[in-house]
Amino acid sequence: MPAKNSLKQYIENSYYHLYNRGVEKRLVFQEPQDHAVFLSYLKEYLLPKNAKELSEKLTNPNTSYKEKDKIIKLLRLNNFSDEIELVAYCLMPNHFHMLVKQKKPTSIDIFMNSLGTRYTMYFNRKYNRVGSLWQAVYKAVLVNSDEQLLHLVRYIHKQALTSSGDEVQPNSHIDYLRTRKTEWIKPNEILSYFSQSNPKLSYKQFVHEAEDPEIIRYTKIED
Repeated sequence: MPAKNSLKQYIENSYYHLYNRGVEKRLVFQEPQDHAVFLSYLKEYLLPKNAKELSEKLTNPNTSYKEKDKIIKLLRLNNFSDEIELVAYCLMPNHFHMLVKQKKPTSIDIFMNSLGTRYTMYFNRKYNRVGSLWQAVYKAVLVNSDEQLLHLVRYIHKQALTSSGDEVQPNSHIDYLRTRKTEWIKPNEILSYFSQSNPKLSYKQFVHEAEDPEIIRYTKIED
């Protein structure tokens, strides 16, 4: 029988909860540099690529060979800025969660395979290992309602926060609190559901409320 959420139905302009865990539940983020690399890959995939500017730097005689090599790699790299919006994320020691909006029906699969393969290559090279890093193919859950969408954002962020709201793992919660603005994270549509003037109806208050047990059951990474 296929693993839970491994069979996927992709629909354009729809939200999806994406997640995966390390093989044998191993740590996939062992130190801050690992977080930084994974997030840098997301940034490169999700920010628009200025091909004209990169090409001009490539032909500039003052550009070093090292810089040219990096530019060539960036020009060849997949870019999903017109296809995928990252709504929320958290990086846990042995797994990750992402909530994305897909604009084209084939974007997620290409995006996730590229991200997973690229990070595995980095991780295996750094830690002198071989083989698959991930437990299986990533999982994807189609979001079917506004209620599910909002509860998923809360679920994802609360994975990375203490009960008092302090951050313990990298996540997008502070982008929602407006204390950080990350260009490639898109919180505005979710924040439009909440009051900007009434603290009792704010996003921050919502996050600290009890989670929906059904959402927790539905999003739990299987053993």
